Amino acid sequence: MTYSVAVSGASGYAGGELLRILAAHPDIEIRTVTAHSNAGQPLVAHQPHLRSLAHLTLQDTTPEILAGHDIVFLALPHGQSGQYTDALGETALVIDAGADHRLESAADWDAFYSGPFHEPWAYGVPELPLGTLSDGRKQRERLVGATRIAAPGCNASTVSLSLAPGIAAGVIGASDLVAVLAVGPSGAGKSLKPHLLGSEILGSANPYAVGGVHRHIPEIKQALRWSLGDAGSGIHLSFTPVIVPMSRGILATVSAPIAGNPSDAEIRGAWEQAYADEPFVHVLPEGVYPRTADVIGANAALMGLHIDRDANRVTIVTAVDNLAKGTAGAAVQSMNIALGLPEDRALTVNGVAP
Repeated sequence: MTYSVAVSGASGYAGGELLRILAAHPDIEIRTVTAHSNAGQPLVAHQPHLRSLAHLTLQDTTPEILAGHDIVFLALPHGQSGQYTDALGETALVIDAGADHRLESAADWDAFYSGPFHEPWAYGVPELPLGTLSDGRKQRERLVGATRIAAPGCNASTVSLSLAPGIAAGVIGASDLVAVLAVGPSGAGKSLKPHLLGSEILGSANPYAVGGVHRHIPEIKQALRWSLGDAGSGIHLSFTPVIVPMSRGILATVSAPIAGNPSDAEIRGAWEQAYADEPFVHVLPEGVYPRTADVIGANAALMGLHIDRDANRVTIVTAVDNLAKGTAGAAVQSMNIALGLPEDRALTVNGVAP
């Protein structure tokens, strides 16, 4: 079966990455691409690397134009998806790459975003552990047959995947979590922002959203609560992103206190057990740490783990491509699961080098 697809926000970075992946998907026909101010222009005027889609013209983003497809992807700024999802009730599968349907708590939404709160959808991080590690449950089971999927925030899924195995296994505590992320500016979208100009970021590292105000914090805590249950109220996270001069990629350095008295083998075993059979999340050998260059263009998360007995902490270094595994790749992976297709259809773990 071939599924007809519409992609909104197709002139942006996330929309372009969705189109790049979907263009190679044998079960997908990209029928419609939409935008706002760029409507009426050729898609390749804004995505010149998508030569196989040169026949497409950007249309207006309206419910009427998006309707009538088997699958609709929304790659819109936060707070804009809800006005369309409410009107797409007849669409078989809708996948939102924005934040509008990620959070379960209206209070969290009000504290970190603005505008009306919308119902939470199935969260598009299949590998995320649910419950204790011995349960063996993953977010994947909530995606099977799903008709509404919220693709993750790129920073949020990177940090959550880094911490969840240790929390689910009980070998690290959640009361003193620290995450510092080096991120590429493409995560901020394609709209012109003076502080993201090349002249501002080249040769510089720039922290932003310092002090617990980043919008991905409640999303991370929510994901970790799914492993902690009632104990989830004790999650405390220091989260500091830093823009660095690379167009795409996230390198997250995350640490947590060791809980109890587990052996080194038990600690490392938590991550190795959690991701042993995962095609897109790989725990690297002891002493090996990833680079963002290793994952560019890949739907892969690579993790290096260090046990620091002197500090009594575990440090996890995780690299992802924020546009691929961080956003569009996760969305397509979740789509495949929802439709009963092979999970790796049109997705690769191979990056682009140099």
